[in-house]
Amino acid sequence: MNSIDRVLRSNLKLKHLQLLVALDQLRHVGKTAEFLAITQPAVSKTLAEIERMFELTLFTRSTRGTEPTPQGESVVRFARTVLSEFERTKEDIASASTGASGRTHVGAMVVAMPTLLSPAIERLKKKSPHMRVMVEEGDLTRLLPRLRRGELDVLVGRLEPGYAAPDLETQALYQEPMCLVAHPQHPIAQHPKITWAQLAQQAWVVPPPWASSRIKLEQLFHKHGLNPPSDLIESASFLAILCAIQEHQAVGFVARSVGLHFQKEQLLKVLPVTLAMDLPPVGIITLRGQKTSLTTQTLMACLRSVAKNKKAPRSSMRGALAG
Repeated sequence: MNSIDRVLRSNLKLKHLQLLVALDQLRHVGKTAEFLAITQPAVSKTLAEIERMFELTLFTRSTRGTEPTPQGESVVRFARTVLSEFERTKEDIASASTGASGRTHVGAMVVAMPTLLSPAIERLKKKSPHMRVMVEEGDLTRLLPRLRRGELDVLVGRLEPGYAAPDLETQALYQEPMCLVAHPQHPIAQHPKITWAQLAQQAWVVPPPWASSRIKLEQLFHKHGLNPPSDLIESASFLAILCAIQEHQAVGFVARSVGLHFQKEQLLKVLPVTLAMDLPPVGIITLRGQKTSLTTQTLMACLRSVAKNKKAPRSSMRGALAG
């Protein structure tokens, strides 16, 4: 244990950490060598050097590639955390000393994209045009692991109750109801009144099965004595949802503010259907105890400012994913 402590505190260099992360991501010595612009023997030599330091086997090798051992997975997690903190610190120093750009990495769910994150980024850019924002879209199953690995700084989206965890810190911003949408020329969009029986016969694009909004939608069909539609496209991608509605004549199930936003652009039409469902609020998710860069702090302030123009949540959700 003392030798491991010594290695973690003083022996490991930046190049060691970068190699471990690359090898874990690519799972192949040749691809890792190409990515790091070094030779394959150099990769093997450096890995052997790291394993000698720890006196542990960190990766197993086979004809199919490399796989981290349980001890290797732990060391890779440590390497990712250190590299993330290194990048944040480097950018903070550059921003403080020169006024140059900082960067933040944001994970965004569909519910937050056009009416929360986009105007927040616009406000950020007005304050500091050189700050950079990298946005990755997805659902919690994809984004939370990246937040925990230090690859994302903050998530914005619906605070799903099934993903509550002690290592996550959240802040609810506002309640966001859902609505049904279709292409303006879709036959169902021409009806002044739409029944659930009509909706059950349509093709749909819906959130993933784990999403609380998807569960509530299926419950509404059952409440009306109907089975949920079977002609489905499941997606957490904003672009995929729009394409399904535009190209495949699917009925969409989106946040009401999103539907109204694109109705103004004449890309969608909000259908005259009342959806009675209680959903988790939209908010911010960060990793508890993680240092946040100046750029991330500024973006979060902009998110809160934009959210003030929306309906406030009915109860405070700070500190735990809820909904």
